[in-house]
Amino acid sequence: MYNIVAASFGEIFLKGKNRGTFENKLIKQIRLALKDFRDITIYKDSGKVFVKTENEDNMDGIIEKIRKVFGIVTISPSIKIEKDPEAIIVKSIELFKYLKDKKAFSTFKVKTTRSDKSFPIKSMEFNAEVGGRILDVFNDVTVDVHNPDIMIYIDIKKGCYISSEKIKTAGGMPVGSCGKALLLLSGGIDSSVAGYMMAKRGIEISALYFHTYPFTSERANEKVRQLKEILEEYCGKIRLFSINIIEVHKAIKKFCREEETTILARRFMMRIAERIAMENNMEMLITGESLGQVASQTMKSMIVIGNAVNMPILKPLVGMDKSEIIERARKIGTYETSILPYDDCCSVFAPDHPLINPKLESILKSESNLNVDELIEKAYSTLEIL
Repeated sequence: MYNIVAASFGEIFLKGKNRGTFENKLIKQIRLALKDFRDITIYKDSGKVFVKTENEDNMDGIIEKIRKVFGIVTISPSIKIEKDPEAIIVKSIELFKYLKDKKAFSTFKVKTTRSDKSFPIKSMEFNAEVGGRILDVFNDVTVDVHNPDIMIYIDIKKGCYISSEKIKTAGGMPVGSCGKALLLLSGGIDSSVAGYMMAKRGIEISALYFHTYPFTSERANEKVRQLKEILEEYCGKIRLFSINIIEVHKAIKKFCREEETTILARRFMMRIAERIAMENNMEMLITGESLGQVASQTMKSMIVIGNAVNMPILKPLVGMDKSEIIERARKIGTYETSILPYDDCCSVFAPDHPLINPKLESILKSESNLNVDELIEKAYSTLEIL
């Protein structure tokens, strides 16, 4: 029945003279999401993006992909037709019959929107005309303008588009419209949600995964790759950097107090992440920290860890509790992968009694026992791009 999907913008409408740039980035993301589909056409028409397919069997798959693209607030499976009043009425009746064959309902409403004011009939008049013709054909339904069971939307632009539903989508801003940042992707629940949330705000993300092979397994690495692939359904292509920091942990264990291990290791991670970000034209780092959730995420711990770098750190989960983060992870599809029981580098070397309120002076004194630059170079020499 449907041959086209209409996608409505969200915040892009507020961008004034820059709106075209945002729209082009959105279309780029739609093309990327639909790269596996043949015989589709993507174009703009009076404030919306349309995806036309030559194969109606592809509609469900196209809808499933588009609804995950950031920058779109609703999508509508639609029928494109010429702007002839009689043809529109006939096709609206056909759609109505199609809907009645799918499920029972007793009330409806017609809503016409005219972006093209040259269309000869005003919106309210055309609502009445289409509704009256539907009532002539179907005697078991009535019009309800306040709470109808079914809507018939008629959107008159350069072309005419008829639909019956508005499917809520991811919202946000098109990926790449608000800069680039590097996500520290651990393989746990939090970091992938953090990446999703910042990509939703228009940031093009790359990801950095730290491991301590052979103390962490290849299965842990594969888990992170799977999380990357899930996020790519929303975020587009993600570069995944991988660094082995086993030598860092060995040095910390040998020369520093055990309770400082997590804080010291995190400071090394931030320094390495900052270097990768700067070398790849990224402006910020992203972490999945939630205030007070674990020892390294107390306010003082965050201050001491953040002190290791000059680059701003985005922490979108900082005010969320664990249940909220888990709910978001389930919604975006990362939860089941995140809880796979493969240790990451943080859990393998976690001390029994980590510092909760570290003092910067004490941490700096412990770091003076380490050759920080040499350890960073050793870790950096293991860099892989997956």
